[in-house]
Amino acid sequence: MTEWRKRLAGLALSVLVTGPAAAFDLNSGEPIAVSADHARLDDAKGTATYTGDVIVTQKQTKLTADRVVLYRDQSGVRRIEAFGKPAHYQQPATDGEGEIRARAMNITYAARNNALIFEQEAVINQQGNVFKGDRILYDTKARVVTAESKPGEKNSTGRVEMLIQPRNNPQSTPGKDRNRTSP
Repeated sequence: MTEWRKRLAGLALSVLVTGPAAAFDLNSGEPIAVSADHARLDDAKGTATYTGDVIVTQKQTKLTADRVVLYRDQSGVRRIEAFGKPAHYQQPATDGEGEIRARAMNITYAARNNALIFEQEAVINQQGNVFKGDRILYDTKARVVTAESKPGEKNSTGRVEMLIQPRNNPQSTPGKDRNRTSP
C-alpha cells in the first residue's frame, strides 16, 4: 500500500471514529461513513476533499453533495463544507421533533459552534414548517433557526420566507412528518 493510500485510509478511519459531519453526533460513538468517486488527503493542511456523488452518513443522518471538504485538527473534525446543485441534508426525528430535510448550494458545519449554515437557495423543512432564505443558520444544540436574505445578490428573492404550522395541527405533531419528500 502506498504512503498516500495509508494516509487516506488513516484519515477515513479517524473520521469514522472521531468526528462527525453536519449535525452528526460527535459524542455518540457511532461511526461516520464517507463515500465518493474521488478523495484527496492533504495531511499537512489537515483536509480531505471528496468529489463526485459524495455521501456522508452516521446512522440515519445523511449529507449528500457534489464536493465535501473535511477540516481536521488534533481533536477531530472541526469543519465540513459541502457544495452541490444543491447539496442535501437529512436528520432523523429527535427529542419529539420531526425529521429535518434541507437543501442549499453550500452547507457548512462548524462542529465547535454546533452550527449548520445553509447558503444560496437554502430551504429547511421540518414537519411542514418551511424556512427559506439566502442564508439560514441552524443551531443544532439549541434547535434555533435564523434566516436572512441578501437583496441584490444573484438568485436572491430579497426576502426570507417561513411557513409555520399551528401547534394544534394533527399533521404537525411530533414524530409525524407531513412532508416525506425532499425539500
